[in-house]
Amino acid sequence: MIRLETHFNLNRILLLAIGLWPYQQSNFTRLQFIFLSTILTSSLIFQCTPFISQKCTLDFVAKILSSVSFFALFVIKYNMFGINIEAVKDLLEQLQLICNELKDKNEFAIINEYGCSARRCTAALTICAICSLPALIVAQFWSSILNNVLSINVSQPYRLPIPMEYFVDQEKYFYWILLHLNISFCIGATAMVGIGTTFLAYYQHTCGMFKIASYRIKHAMSNNMLQNINFQNELLIFEGLIWAVDIHRQAMRLTKHLQSSIQSMMFCIIVFVVASVSFNLYRIFQIIHADDISLNNVKELIMPIICATITVLYMFLSSYIGQYVTDHNHNVFVTVYNVRWYIAPLHIQRMILFVLQRESKDFVLTVGLFVVSIEFFATLVKTSVSYFTVMYSTK
Repeated sequence: MIRLETHFNLNRILLLAIGLWPYQQSNFTRLQFIFLSTILTSSLIFQCTPFISQKCTLDFVAKILSSVSFFALFVIKYNMFGINIEAVKDLLEQLQLICNELKDKNEFAIINEYGCSARRCTAALTICAICSLPALIVAQFWSSILNNVLSINVSQPYRLPIPMEYFVDQEKYFYWILLHLNISFCIGATAMVGIGTTFLAYYQHTCGMFKIASYRIKHAMSNNMLQNINFQNELLIFEGLIWAVDIHRQAMRLTKHLQSSIQSMMFCIIVFVVASVSFNLYRIFQIIHADDISLNNVKELIMPIICATITVLYMFLSSYIGQYVTDHNHNVFVTVYNVRWYIAPLHIQRMILFVLQRESKDFVLTVGLFVVSIEFFATLVKTSVSYFTVMYSTK
């Protein structure tokens, strides 16, 4: 018997840290969710308040929205997952029930293989998130570090890595404001990695189910079965094909169920992903082509580069997993086509043709009218660059 908890160990740790692990929802974790959500949302609000206190120009708006659009991804991801946490729990329980019904050691090996792959992806993305923290610290304390290195005695004013307005003396409360910003960033980064890798691991397991469907078809239509056709073997072939169709149908159902549960979340994220890349690209080019290049300009480059890089990576991984699911479903069709169905009895051929007909239609993940695939990633990047070009041309 497979215990999915072992495949989601690191995901569980990440989600427990921010009160979002579906299986351990108590009053304390609900309070934890409300508290962390308040910190995250308030950080986003204080990034928008400079619109109230300062004059708005295109450059200023782009500067504010470059960070706001990025932090909005954190807020959307965290809160919408919290709202749909019961649906996620139900999906994980259904996945566990399907794993409990696997037939032999080869099928267990397939699911374990995909579970190990999911754990490796989770570990790699967690390490990347941890490694980005030093870059954030350097961005925040660049001036102080530089003053010490160059032995400059002139005191520099405190500057936040992104524009924020708390309507208090920012010099006096600088470290408290910086603490609030850093805590918000850590909550958001943990949410992005924890939630994203949980969805990735879930889809990895559904892809494992597609592979099991292919395995069952190959096993049912093996040469030994087809060369020794008798009543018992015919029953075994029918039973094997029924099991293959059943797990394939369940894989599609679970995939579509998760997709429908996070549809609104993903649509909002697409809007802010495009906005984040566009505004951060504009901000990068705005700093690079500034007339007065200084060390402070170099410091200001770090944050938009980090935001743009993380957003593009997130777009790519989301699109890749959609392509991954589509390819695994297509492999089931290829498997059915390649088996020696033409030497089977006529009534088995009819059943195979039924499966071929069902598989001839592509199974894809969609967000609204968009098909999630590598081509979709290219479209998002092209759209982001187009909006950036329009903004930059109006400068």
